[in-house]
Amino acid sequence: MVRVCNLSFAYDKENVLENVNFEYKSGDFLAIVGPNGGGKSTLLKLILGLLTPTDGTIELLSNKIGYVPQNTMPNGEFPISVLDVVLMGRLKGNRFGFYKQDDRKTAFEALEKVGMRQYAHRKIGELSMGQRQKIFIARALTCEAELLILDEPTASVDMQGQVQIYNILKSLNAEKGIIVVSHDMDVVLGYATKIAYVSRTLFMHEASQLTKEAFFEKLQSSGKHNCPVDIFIANTCTHER
Repeated sequence: MVRVCNLSFAYDKENVLENVNFEYKSGDFLAIVGPNGGGKSTLLKLILGLLTPTDGTIELLSNKIGYVPQNTMPNGEFPISVLDVVLMGRLKGNRFGFYKQDDRKTAFEALEKVGMRQYAHRKIGELSMGQRQKIFIARALTCEAELLILDEPTASVDMQGQVQIYNILKSLNAEKGIIVVSHDMDVVLGYATKIAYVSRTLFMHEASQLTKEAFFEKLQSSGKHNCPVDIFIANTCTHER
């Protein structure tokens, strides 16, 4: 669904991304991890067309993309209902407030998928941060997206809320592509099928291959990349919480 070739991007002539190459195939759950300032969010904006590459190309094989950005509700006191927030995904040039019956049906179905239908008529400001994120995922679903792209969907969400959100995304991944930027490596590793480590350039990992044995084998090989994803796996404790 996404093909990135020799991608570079610079802010004020300072490279943020250099020679990024990867392909995203429908059905994968791709987690993008890396240090702050490493270019994760910039990469998402380039894929979405919000920024233009300095060099290289991005091919999208579908234009049905749902996007959940960071800080989607800075004013939590704004008097708008959950249903109205979700319906925003159905605007498509319509004047605000004039929705068809099919729009409302789609909105309720999206709320059902994220387990929030019973909150449809609540004010968005009455919900917890984790509940709000589920609503914003539902809003992205209403545009009938084939690919969902999420930028730090569990930021400021407690551990229980993080697990709930990733369970929802894993369920949606049965029928939609998922690309998520995350700093919650200990959570996301339990859900992703592929992990991209981004720090100016990009290194792709197959999640099924991220084993302690593979890490130590790589340490003994010359010229191979050893990034924090490998180190995290090799040193993850098995203690019960």
